[in-house]
Amino acid sequence: MLKVAAFTGGENVPGARFRIRQHIPALQALGVDLTEFAAPLGMYPPRSRLARPLWGVATLAARLPGIVRSHGFDMTWLQREMLSKYVTLEPLTRAPRVLDVDDAIWLYRPGRFAPKLARLCAGVICGNSYLAENFERWNPNIAIVPTAVDTRRFTPAPPSDELVIGWSGTSGGYEYFRPIETAFAAVLQRFPEARLRIVSDRPPTFTHIPPERIEYIPWSPDNEVTAIQGMSVGIMPLLDTPWARGKCSFKMLTYMACGVPVVATPVGMNADVLAAGDCGLGARSVDDWVDALTMLLRERSLARAYGRTGRQIIVERYSSEVVAPALKQALTRFAGR
Repeated sequence: MLKVAAFTGGENVPGARFRIRQHIPALQALGVDLTEFAAPLGMYPPRSRLARPLWGVATLAARLPGIVRSHGFDMTWLQREMLSKYVTLEPLTRAPRVLDVDDAIWLYRPGRFAPKLARLCAGVICGNSYLAENFERWNPNIAIVPTAVDTRRFTPAPPSDELVIGWSGTSGGYEYFRPIETAFAAVLQRFPEARLRIVSDRPPTFTHIPPERIEYIPWSPDNEVTAIQGMSVGIMPLLDTPWARGKCSFKMLTYMACGVPVVATPVGMNADVLAAGDCGLGARSVDDWVDALTMLLRERSLARAYGRTGRQIIVERYSSEVVAPALKQALTRFAGR
């Protein structure tokens, strides 16, 4: 068995849940004994600047027992940095180390921590090719492993006559709605029975979409699947920026796993997923979004066909059964075995 100590950002951090924790049983069966050391206080600082120094000291102190224990393992897997935007205690963990990356973290200010982390590690596991191309500047040992979806949990539900345009994600993603908000307003006006479902950590505030047409569902691990299953169309708008090109399209993949057709901005990995088969439509301009959403809400047989194709793409390319062996291969290589 290859014994791996994995340091993650916390219990509900998406990268921890979907890039590491969900693979523990499958990796165990493949000969990788993975133990997670989740940050008890999280990796992101509190909003209050006055509280941040105390939080930082407490966070690092809470990491020390795990760091000591890591030296009883064969290697360390770092799910991002231990303290947001800084290299701190990572050099004290058991070497060799592998860094897992699912965002363009070198764009954070200060961005100097990303190259330092990469150079500390024997290899870097990247969620897509754009991330890999950038991290190759600091570490030539790269493995591209997409974020997996648990296809036994994210499953299609029986068809419904309701018309629900759905989006699931953290509230930081609301910025992607601003340039195309009028498109959703126009589609909701065209379909009076339709609604926009937002699954997130706080309610959105839109300018052009009437509040009564928005269904806000507070996100939780217990409702994340059913909230997606009830969508008619799943959306993933993005801006064409370096940060957006680093996205690993995970919300899009979860929609598809649930048999929901997608409309997404064809930027970065989104374009790659759309090119894999007829699972949905790409949209950039306001008119593109209006036309795509109208087509899928009106042509329900087409939407269901896209949903079936999307589900099949996930099963064949992005399911945990497919991704776990790729992770095992990367970990074994970076461990020098």
